[in-house]
Amino acid sequence: MEHVTEGSWESLPVPLHPRVLGALRELGFPYMTPVQSATIPLFLRNKDVAAEAVTGSGKTLAFVIPILEILLRREEPLRRSQVGAIIITPTRELAVQIDEVLSHFTKSFPQFSQILWIGGRNPGEDVSRFKEHGGNIIVATPGRLEDMFRRKAEGLDLASCVRSLDVLVLDEADRLLDMGFEASINSILGFLPKQRRTGLFSATQTQEVENLVRAGLRNPVRISVKEKGVAASSTQKTPSRLENHYMVCKADEKFNQLVHFLRNHKQEKHLLFFSTCACVEYYGKALEALVKGVEIMCLHGKMKFKRNKIFMGFRKLQSGVLVCTDVMARGIDIPEVNWVLQYDPPSNASAFVHRCGRTARIGHGGSALVFLLPMEESYVTFLAINQKCPLQEMQPQKHTADLLPKLRAMALADRAVFEKGMRAFVSFVQAYAKHECSLIFRLKDLDFAALARGFALLRMPKMPELRGKQFPDFVPVDINTDTIPFRDKIREKQRQKLLEQQRKEKTENEGRRRFVKNKAWSKQKAKREKKKMNKKRKREEGSDLEDEDMQELLNDTRLLKKFKKGKITAEELEEGLLTSAKGPIRTAGLGTSDVEGDG
Repeated sequence: MEHVTEGSWESLPVPLHPRVLGALRELGFPYMTPVQSATIPLFLRNKDVAAEAVTGSGKTLAFVIPILEILLRREEPLRRSQVGAIIITPTRELAVQIDEVLSHFTKSFPQFSQILWIGGRNPGEDVSRFKEHGGNIIVATPGRLEDMFRRKAEGLDLASCVRSLDVLVLDEADRLLDMGFEASINSILGFLPKQRRTGLFSATQTQEVENLVRAGLRNPVRISVKEKGVAASSTQKTPSRLENHYMVCKADEKFNQLVHFLRNHKQEKHLLFFSTCACVEYYGKALEALVKGVEIMCLHGKMKFKRNKIFMGFRKLQSGVLVCTDVMARGIDIPEVNWVLQYDPPSNASAFVHRCGRTARIGHGGSALVFLLPMEESYVTFLAINQKCPLQEMQPQKHTADLLPKLRAMALADRAVFEKGMRAFVSFVQAYAKHECSLIFRLKDLDFAALARGFALLRMPKMPELRGKQFPDFVPVDINTDTIPFRDKIREKQRQKLLEQQRKEKTENEGRRRFVKNKAWSKQKAKREKKKMNKKRKREEGSDLEDEDMQELLNDTRLLKKFKKGKITAEELEEGLLTSAKGPIRTAGLGTSDVEGDG
């Protein structure tokens, strides 16, 4: 590793506590990074800070160390129930990571208690834990923190506890605003004392971030840290040690190229990005079956209970593949990631940069590869101009094994795979239609037949985007897909029971003239979204927007009842992902779109 340094910690103008220096030595950080050397002295001189630095530059320590030093210098020690610092971050994975880094330091300072408030946990237990152990330093996602301010009836008067607040940190501030947390942030700021130090950290500076700086910081010192050797006029956001590649291949060749690549890099660690949760579910299952001898893990924002466990498990692996959405694109620090693979280009250019930034962190080298369709090749030029991010071409491998027949065979053998594939295709098409760079990623130019072959579909789904189109280049399987059974015998038994019920209802209703309007999926989705928003408005208490955790809690009772009645399996209960049990997939009734900005 080549050090990116700005001197030793002892060279800071304000000396650090000996136990803080000891923790830094244990962590193996003998030198500061530029963002740390620029930020820490300002924080310790009671300045508000708005820092912009490339991803992977060491921003976490740039605010963790000042928080500890400021709290150590307090005239009156914090009582157990008093909150001295709050760190707000957009995703639960990033919150877990920050909490872990913080714990390396607080173990040397038993007088400080820390608490983690994120989605996927019972808020009642969070309240009890705070009342019992306190939380001088809170690490939280915005929705959960906002919710905690509203739990006075449960004996938690958080508004009183934060009157002693010294430091507020907004990490990945641009992402906080991208994900729609502006209302939550403003609500939280309303509870906090004006006399405090505020740090705002981001990898990109946007107008929304600028507005937040004006609203939440008092005469802030602005810091923009460039890597050494990068011209001051440059706006490059990717680490200089990152090797960026792209590969142009047809839609029905992309999966084979991916599997060939993974089979030839088995001893390395990869992050593999897809555009939607459904694509993660489908291709994760496919890779598990077709890439042997490699640990394949899946993670996306709609996962409920396993998400933290998967994230922590992958961090400990020496090699393997994490198949994920953009929920893993920002701020996450996974040790020794060799390759960032982007099977689907992200919906916006800044997300591309953040995905790539999961490798080549803090002086390490790393590589990234994005797969592009022939019609998308001009995206390379766009990235070079828009993000100052040059890419080198990697030629597709010739004579790769054709694995799509095997994937089709998996779908024929198990209805779960067949349905996952259909959902993945539909969600991909809808995500593609919403791409920010619509002049390059044009839905009307997509070769749907080649795309369907690339997804190894058995037939084309019925959806508004395909209405009226003919696909002579796509040959569906010559069987009735309604007859494909679930490999899980319990699920298949339930499906058959429901099919029988439908047949009975059809017989009973024969002779009656029924007109049922077959609504487009997009309209069904809009209706569901409206219903969800109405429920949310009626709810007295807030929700964690990042994971819709409050909605999850409302659903948990229903899920448990279904499990007890044998209507869902233990795995479905744990993941909280209910597959529609209304018989065969019809028209666009494939479930909600799961395009994920983080989410």
